Amino acid sequence: MRFWAAALAAAVLLAACSHKGVDQPAKLAPIKATLRVRKIWTASVGGFHLFNFWGFGDSKTRTLLLGLRLAVAGDHLFASGHDGVVAAFDVHTGRQLWRTDTHVRLGGGPAVHGGLLVVGGSDGQVLALNAGNGKLLWKVRLTGEVISAPAVSGQLIAVRTIDGVLHALSPQDGHELWETQQHMPALSLRGAAIPVITDHMVISGFANGKVLAVNTADGSQVWLATISDPSGRTAIERLSDVHGAAIVAGKDVYTVGYHGTVDMLALKSGQPWWTHKASSFRGLALGEHAVYLSTEDGTVEALNRKNGAVLWHQPALRYRALTAPAVSPDGIVVADFQGYVHWLNKQTGAFEARVESGGVRVSNPPVAIGNEVIVINDVGSITAYRVSPRN
Repeated sequence: MRFWAAALAAAVLLAACSHKGVDQPAKLAPIKATLRVRKIWTASVGGFHLFNFWGFGDSKTRTLLLGLRLAVAGDHLFASGHDGVVAAFDVHTGRQLWRTDTHVRLGGGPAVHGGLLVVGGSDGQVLALNAGNGKLLWKVRLTGEVISAPAVSGQLIAVRTIDGVLHALSPQDGHELWETQQHMPALSLRGAAIPVITDHMVISGFANGKVLAVNTADGSQVWLATISDPSGRTAIERLSDVHGAAIVAGKDVYTVGYHGTVDMLALKSGQPWWTHKASSFRGLALGEHAVYLSTEDGTVEALNRKNGAVLWHQPALRYRALTAPAVSPDGIVVADFQGYVHWLNKQTGAFEARVESGGVRVSNPPVAIGNEVIVINDVGSITAYRVSPRN
C-alpha cells in the first residue's frame, strides 16, 4: 500500500506539472506529407482502463499506463486487452486467428517465443497460452502487479513486477526458478521495465535508476550500472526510474533513464562506452546508424550509435506524451496522447506523414513490419497502415 501511495503521488504531481502554461501539449501544425499512409485493417481486444494518471483525455480515454503492447512472430500478431482478452491476428490482413478470454485484468504483455505466449495481470498472475490456438497452459501468481511485458526464451520467462522484483519462471509450468530485487525508492513513476534475455543474462532497469544484468542460471549479479543518479531538492526532481527496455545489439547494450542519460554499455561488463544526458521514461529504438528516443518533454532525438552525438532533434511534438519510437524503412514512427501517428525522416527529423488513429491515447510503441505500421491504443483498438512514397 505504501508503494501504491508513492506511485500515485508521483503520477498526480507529474500530471499537475503538465497543466502549467509552459507545459501544454504542442498544437499540431500542418505538414507537407512525403509519404502516403493507407489504413489496411482494424481490430480490437477491447477493454477500458480506469484512471488517468497523466491528465490527458476525457473519462472515456483514461489509462493505467499498462504495458499491453503488440507482439509479432512470423505472420502472426498478438495483442491483449485490460479486460482479459488475448487474441492472434494475421499481421497483413487483420484476420482473427483465435481469441481467448482469460477473465484476468491484464497489465503486461503479450510476449511470445516458439509456441508459448505469456501475459501478466494487474493482480500478479502470469498466464501462459498456446500461441497456436490460445489454449491456457498454466497460470501462477506473483507478489506484485505486472504492468510490463515479460521476456520469454526456451530457458526461462523473466517478469518484472511493480514492487521491484525480477522473477524467473519455468516455461514448462511457471514454477519460480529464482528472483532478485532492487531497492525501491519511496517515490517512483508508475511502471516497470521490460526485461531482456540475451547471452546467458537477463537485463532489466529499475526505479532506483540502475540497470541490472543477472545470470540466467541462478539470478546472480553479473553487473549493475547506474543510468539515472537521483539528485535535486524535491522528490519529483529525484525521480530516477529506468522504465524502457534495454536494447542489445551485438556486444553493446543501449538504455535510457528518467532524469538520467542515454548510455551505450558493454554487454559483458556494463562498462559505459558513451553517455548522453537525456530524460525519458519510454525507451529507445535502434536504427542502422542512430539511436532514437522520445524525451520526457516530447522531443524526438536521434543520436549517433558510435559516440552518442546528437544528429537531430524534433521539438514540434513537445508535451504530447509520445510513445517510444519505432524504426521502419520509411522513417521514425511515434504516436501521441490524441491518437495521432507521426512519421519523421530518419536523416533530418522532418515530418513525412501524419494520420489520426481514433482519437484515443497510444501509450505503447508502434510496431513496424516492412512497409506496414501497426498501433494499439489504450482502449485496445488496433490499426494497421501501409506506407508508400507519395508520387
